[in-house]
Amino acid sequence: MLTIIMFSAIALTSIAQSQEAGEAKIPLSANEICPIKVGARIPPLQLPTVEGNPFDLNTAFSRKPTVLIFYRGGWCPFCNLQLSQIRRIHPELLSLGYQVIAVSADRPEKLRESVEKDSLEYLLLSDSKAVAAQALGLAFKVDESTVERYRKNKMDLEGASGERHHILPVPAAFVVGTDGVVKFEYVNPNYRIRINPDVLLAAAKSALSEKPAKL
Repeated sequence: MLTIIMFSAIALTSIAQSQEAGEAKIPLSANEICPIKVGARIPPLQLPTVEGNPFDLNTAFSRKPTVLIFYRGGWCPFCNLQLSQIRRIHPELLSLGYQVIAVSADRPEKLRESVEKDSLEYLLLSDSKAVAAQALGLAFKVDESTVERYRKNKMDLEGASGERHHILPVPAAFVVGTDGVVKFEYVNPNYRIRINPDVLLAAAKSALSEKPAKL
């Protein structure tokens, strides 16, 4: 079983969507992030769908418990493997009453490529401006040498996001209740290591038995 890294950090305040990604102070390393804590409520967030339409995450949370995935992008082979693993447990998550939402730095057009390539049936959202990644404390800025190395290996961060900020989310998995509160999280600065899908499924089952947080 993969080691679950649980960060105990100060919950970040909500970042307005009108704020430019570069205005906030972004960690320069994946190891320096401060993710939102279990027990904290997800701040207001609205992100584009594959079609480019605005999607209100908090309204979606209120309707169904949610497995929320953050991944780097469709250009990342480790992310593609994870998306396929989530697809495997998706039917059982649906039977439990969950919805699955996956968020990445890809622009909507790139999200569509992922959906079609991997025949994904769950929702993908674009966080190309890194608003959600910042709000949940997952964002970090990729250094120029790494950006160039990625580019030489045909992994174009700017082409994928349509932005020049070079900000990525640390891959993460959250279980969110209908009260919008984080019930479980897995956040690992090592992008090569993702949560075992069976562990995530078990966490989702366990979260259903928890009492909703008081408003």
